[in-house]
Amino acid sequence: MNKIAGHHHISMITKKGQQNNQFYQKVLGLRRVKKTVNQEDTSMSHLFYGDLTGSAGTELSFFEIPMVGRTKRGTNAITQIGLLVPSYDSLLYWKRRFELLDVKHGELTMYAGREALHFEDCEGLRLVLLNNNGEEIPAYWQSWDDSIVLHEHRILGMGAVEMTVQSLDSLANTLENLFGYELVSRTTSGAIYQSVKGQAFGEIVIVEQDGPNEKPGKGSVHHLAIRVKDGDELRAWKQRIQDFGFEVMKITDRYYFESLYFREKNGILFELATDGPGFTVDSSIESLGKDLDLPPFLEGKRAEIEAKLEPIE
Repeated sequence: MNKIAGHHHISMITKKGQQNNQFYQKVLGLRRVKKTVNQEDTSMSHLFYGDLTGSAGTELSFFEIPMVGRTKRGTNAITQIGLLVPSYDSLLYWKRRFELLDVKHGELTMYAGREALHFEDCEGLRLVLLNNNGEEIPAYWQSWDDSIVLHEHRILGMGAVEMTVQSLDSLANTLENLFGYELVSRTTSGAIYQSVKGQAFGEIVIVEQDGPNEKPGKGSVHHLAIRVKDGDELRAWKQRIQDFGFEVMKITDRYYFESLYFREKNGILFELATDGPGFTVDSSIESLGKDLDLPPFLEGKRAEIEAKLEPIE
């Protein structure tokens, strides 16, 4: 069985799809690559942003829940998302951009061994830009030429994802002994693991913290999806995860990928998702994200679904 090849996507909660759409396209310069619905609750928009085609490892996904409250921060949650940018000059560019656009941000600092710029989106979701410093990125990541951000400073894809948990040992055991992540560094209160040695695009930062669990709301992270090659590999992973002692939710065909979910002992929700077929299975590259796309098993309910959705544009 192959090792985990990095992040696939990460999914968050937004209260206002219009505001979210504006921020991720017009502020961060990402492409909206898919406008669809939550397949378990079709009254809920599901928006994906990423590179030219929404390649695995570049996808930020949001469920729109208009009635959701605010997040009460705490432990046992995914607490920060790293996004890779090309250079230190890119961090300076983004700092100026955030100042001009009134985006909440910090000063240039170091995070997980990289030069970094922390910021928050319009709903308080914590993110951090990380200097990739010319290092390798997956060959299939493709820049979107129509981004409003200068080409040399565009967001490349996902970097370190931070998980704050009560038991560092428990999560470390899952990453290392179940999935084969490699330990980069460890202290008494934290650790850094990589799915691909030396590469930030599959990195997980663990922070150990006692206290009450986070109460999720707008601007919180629902789950992290990690990459597997195909359905056969996904089924092999299902058995391996069960043998490791976790309860696995059934494998689901999402049409754009197949996936399964499980919670590790701190309560962090992981998804394993296949690389394909991808978002171009029902759209041309040119038309990605422009219209409401529904998988074939929901197409017959299109009129009913569209009538319930809040406008995004």
